[in-house]
Parts: sequence; C-alpha cells; structure tokens
Amino acid sequence: MNLNPADEYKTRLAARRQTLERYRRLDRLVASARLLTGIVFFVFVWLFGWWAVLPVIVFIGLLAYHDKVLARARRTLRSIAFYERGLARIEDRWIGTGDSQSSFGSESHPYATDLDIFGKASLFELLNTARTRSGEATLGRWLLEAANREEILRRQEAVDELRNNVDLREDLAVLGEDVRAAVHPELMLEWAAKAPVFDSLRMQAVAPFLSALTILAVVYYEFFDGSGWLAIAAIALQSAFAMYYRNRVRAVVAGVDQPAKDLEVLALALARLESEQFRSPKLNELHTDLTTRGTAASREIRRLERFVDLLNYRLNAVFGLISSPFFWATHFAFAIERWRGRNGPSIGRWLNAVGELEALCALAGYAYEHPNDPFPEISESGPRFEGEAMCHPLIPASRCVPNSLSLDSGLQMLVVSGSNMSGKSTLLRTTGVNIVMALAGAPVRAKRLRLSVLRIGATVRVLDSLQAGTSRFYAEIQRLHDIMVLAKGPVPVFFLLDEILHGTNSHDRAIGAEAVLRGLIARGAIGLVTTHDLALAKVAEALAPRAANAHFEDHLESAKMVFDYRLRSGVVQKSNALELMRAVGLEV
Repeated sequence: MNLNPADEYKTRLAARRQTLERYRRLDRLVASARLLTGIVFFVFVWLFGWWAVLPVIVFIGLLAYHDKVLARARRTLRSIAFYERGLARIEDRWIGTGDSQSSFGSESHPYATDLDIFGKASLFELLNTARTRSGEATLGRWLLEAANREEILRRQEAVDELRNNVDLREDLAVLGEDVRAAVHPELMLEWAAKAPVFDSLRMQAVAPFLSALTILAVVYYEFFDGSGWLAIAAIALQSAFAMYYRNRVRAVVAGVDQPAKDLEVLALALARLESEQFRSPKLNELHTDLTTRGTAASREIRRLERFVDLLNYRLNAVFGLISSPFFWATHFAFAIERWRGRNGPSIGRWLNAVGELEALCALAGYAYEHPNDPFPEISESGPRFEGEAMCHPLIPASRCVPNSLSLDSGLQMLVVSGSNMSGKSTLLRTTGVNIVMALAGAPVRAKRLRLSVLRIGATVRVLDSLQAGTSRFYAEIQRLHDIMVLAKGPVPVFFLLDEILHGTNSHDRAIGAEAVLRGLIARGAIGLVTTHDLALAKVAEALAPRAANAHFEDHLESAKMVFDYRLRSGVVQKSNALELMRAVGLEV
C-alpha cells in the first residue's frame, strides 16, 4: 500500500460512493425504461396484436437487469459501510458502530467484565469485523482463552500476511450481511451429526433400477403393444418400495431445507476464501480444511444445492404429476443422505476454518489500521512481562498517557498507590487488555512488549448481586479464591487487583491482603495491586525484594485537580479525597 490506512480508506470510500451514484442513475434509467416498455406494450396490443409479445420480452429482460443493478447497489452500500466503520476506528469514533456481543463474556470469567472485553465500547467491538457467527465466536474465544506460544506465533505470522489484504476483508464484509443473517452453525452441526436415515446402501442402489424398470415397462406397453400387466407389476413393485421408505423420505425432505439454505449462503464466503493463495502455515492449514477429499467445500455445497433444487421441482403442479410415478422425492432423498454421509463430518471443519480465517482477518484489520502497534515478543520462559510505553487501545491516542512496566520472577508485584482518578485502575486495564491482545495473536498498543504466556485474574470490576444474594466483598473474596486456584496451574498468573479488600475494615484488610499476596507470589504469579490506603503500602515492604511500591501523583491548580497519569516509584505522599469533596460543593 502506498497510502497510509486513513488515506487508503478515504480513496476507496470515494470510489465506492461514485460507483453507488452510477448505480442509482442506472436504477432510475432502467425504471423509466420499464415504464416506457409497459406503455409500448399497450400500444402494441391496440395496434399490432400478437406483436405485443416483443415489449413483454424486453420488459422481462429489463426486470432481470434491474435486479442485478439493485443487487450491485446493495453490495456497494455494504462496501461504503465497511470503509466508514474503518475510518471511524482509525479516528477513534468507533464506539457504537460495531457489534458488541455482550453475551459472550460472563461475570464468573476471571477478567472479561473487568477488562471491558465485551459490551459497548469494548475490545470486541473495536476488533470485530467478522461477518459470520462462527467468526465472531472464534474471535470471542480467542479473547477469553490464551493460546500457547506456538499458536500465538502462528497467528502473528498469519495476521501479518493478511494485514494489507484489504480486498479480502472488503469482499467478506460485502457478503457478510447475508451470511450473518442466514447462517446458523448450530443447526448445520445438528443436522450433520444426525444418525443415518437410510440403513441399507444396497436398497438405495436398487431404487434407480426399479425406476428404470418402471419406465421401460411403461414405454414397452405404450409404444410396442407390450403387456399392461408388466407395467402394473413394475409400478406396484416401485410403489411398495416407496411406501416402505415413505416416512424416512419425508424426514430427509423436512430436515434438509434450513441446513441447505444456510450452506448455500456460507458457500459464498467459502468460495471467496478458497480463491486466495496463502504463504503462512496457519493460513495454508485453514485453506486445506476448506476441501473434502480434494474437492473445494463450496463445490460440494453446490452439489447439495442441485439435489435440493431438483427435489423441489416436485412442488410444481405439472412436473409433480409427471415425476410422481417415478418417485422423484425418494431418489433425491437418497442422494441428499449420501451427500450428508460423505460431507457431514466436514461441516464442522468448514465452519471452524471460516471462523478462524475471519478472526484472523479481524486482527489483521486492526494491525492494518494501527501500523504503529507492534507484535509482542512471546518469551519461552516465564513469568515475564516487559511493557514499554503502553497505552490502552480503547482510549483515543490523543488522550493516552503511556507508561512502562516490568515484572518477572525477581520483581513479581507492584503495589500502586495514588489518589482517586489518578490512573490506577486504568493502568490495570491497560496492562490486562494488552496481555489479552498479545495472547490472542494481535499487535499491542505499546512501543515494545515482551511477555510469556500468562493467565489473567482480575478484580477490577467485581460487583454485588441482588439475585445471587452476595455482597461486593463476598464476590471479591470468591474471585480472589478463584485466582489463587488458577495460580496453582501450570501457566503463570498475572493478577490485577484493584483496591484489594476495600469492603472491610483496615485491620482485617491489611492482614487479609498480605496473606493473599504472599500466596500469589509463592505460587509464582506476577501482577499489580492498587490502593489508596497507604497502610497497604507496607505490604510491599514486607514482601521486598519480590514486591515494590509505585504511585501516581496529582496537584491542585486554580482549585482544580490536575493529574499527569505518570507511574512513579515509591509511595504516594498525599490524598485528594477532601479536595475532590470540596470541589463538588461538599462542606468538609
């Protein structure tokens, strides 16, 4: 690309808008031509009689052409929306323009709610450009579950290859509105996994023979003065065969309708992905998964489409009368079941491949739109986290203040003190979100980041629950218990504890916090703890040299609190609580 991402998008957006205006002019022109053709039809009927068929033919041709013009205009509108959303992301106007998928995360997840992974103004809304449900589910899963080092490196290589492939991402977005609305992966997988309806391959092979015998018997009777009893016997034999399978044929016919429609739409995305040539191992493996026994998935789906189309010919009143004696539905029910037997096990693989390719395209879109964000270095040994000039990807770049952080088996924990609104919680979220992106295979918002594979445990946004009958304090200690259990696993934990145990008295808080933090450090975890209770700063001193204090500062200017959001070493020396109370008019 010769242009930067914003200029490239603007250039393409302008071209698509010109194309749309051309289609709109063509739409008006063809609509006028259709109207004129209708008038000419009545004139011809009045003056020329049978010659009126000519304007009818012209009208039918215009109707078909008009449908194509309108379809192309709709596709162009989707392209325009794709580039408008891309510019909104680049210009930090993206909140509310994407799909937030708040249903993916859960309150029990160790960090999804705490780090704004899903919901409005979330990481998922920023990253997600997937247009199938499989793609969205895959991206959501990647943000919730850290991959292993080998898989992360494979994803990074794939994302880097896809980074500049704007055409592929646009094409998927253009197809996407139809795909998202129509494709239901759970229904397709359920249909594919059903037990075989027909249990005998030999009997399926007999069906064409019986139909051929019936046709020959009828032809022999009609054109060669043959015995009518032979035709009756052939029809009776085939009727008995069809009656035996009648219920199972009905089950096949009723069950294939929705999966066939879903697969037909999915084939559009499959065909586009199949046309690409990839270099990286990850993309090549996924590309291979889009084939079955050497045949492209989209081609296999088109075979099923033909079977279903031919099956539905029986719904035509005239053709139904002709085809009924030859048991049209039975033959194509057999064909559909044979197709399902061959390709049913592959449907899950197709959906998974499409989902992963779309998730990689979503991460590649972020990489393209944020060219200054580097891929992190994934360390083989841990625990390790070295972030230089980190920012939060959900905060506009113009307002983001970078901070650096380094933790490993030597220095495992920072106790971050500071006044309200000084930046403590934002530091936790910044660190956590960058870890999530790094372990999903995406670039990170930092000058440089080196980390080992980690599991995150957070208490940044733990809330009480009226339905569950739990207080905020109880919910927090339950989450702390879960993090302690997580820390016993083979993968080191990165903990993000905001205002730890602030729901109890200072005495119990100090004792409880120190016990929890000692336990985490003993289990090899690393992380951050924030507090505005200076008594907890002594915990870091007690756990030194594996723990240290850090803080954020503020000062008063013209009766207004000013924050610089810069992380400094040591313990904060003052609080702004009284100043903030006075600033809002409280008499203290």
